Amino acid sequence: MRSVTYSMNVSLDGYIVGPDGGFDWTTASDEELFRFATDEVREVGVYLLGRRLYETMLYWETADQDASLDALRLEFAAIWNRLPKVVFSTTLSSVRGNARLASGGVAEEIERLRAEPGEGEVAIGGATLAAEAAASGLIDEYRARVCPVLVGGGIPFFPRRERRVDLELVETRTFSSGVVYLRHRVTR
Repeated sequence: MRSVTYSMNVSLDGYIVGPDGGFDWTTASDEELFRFATDEVREVGVYLLGRRLYETMLYWETADQDASLDALRLEFAAIWNRLPKVVFSTTLSSVRGNARLASGGVAEEIERLRAEPGEGEVAIGGATLAAEAAASGLIDEYRARVCPVLVGGGIPFFPRRERRVDLELVETRTFSSGVVYLRHRVTR
């Protein structure tokens, strides 16, 4: 059965975007970290994302036409474009690329994807979608790339639910930029 992972950059005070909606503090220009994120996406079989993240990631649909991109970013674009994506939105009527609109809720979609034969994990991007999956106990691993910044508010990485979830530390890594990667598996 495929595992479900939630992985994003997060500020030290726990936010994926700041109070102004920005995430320029995520050190996306860090080559070492970008390579790591690219390798992580390479292991994904299907990616679940909400409308906001889908719209942010639309850039990669045509990134191969950007002559200023280096080989690493072109590699990421190729991996991202091949990757099947499921978009959860109540406002979009269509999506582009290798994506489809979800036909049901996140719990139903995850259960269907877990039951299907297929390679790679089911990845969730976006705190709102992850919170819904977490509330149903569907996340198997939390992967946080903790950036050395306090943003003071915004959208939290972890859902604010009064529910205890026990975790086992599986992996850590510190990058030269000061970002610390923490990979935790949910203990059941």
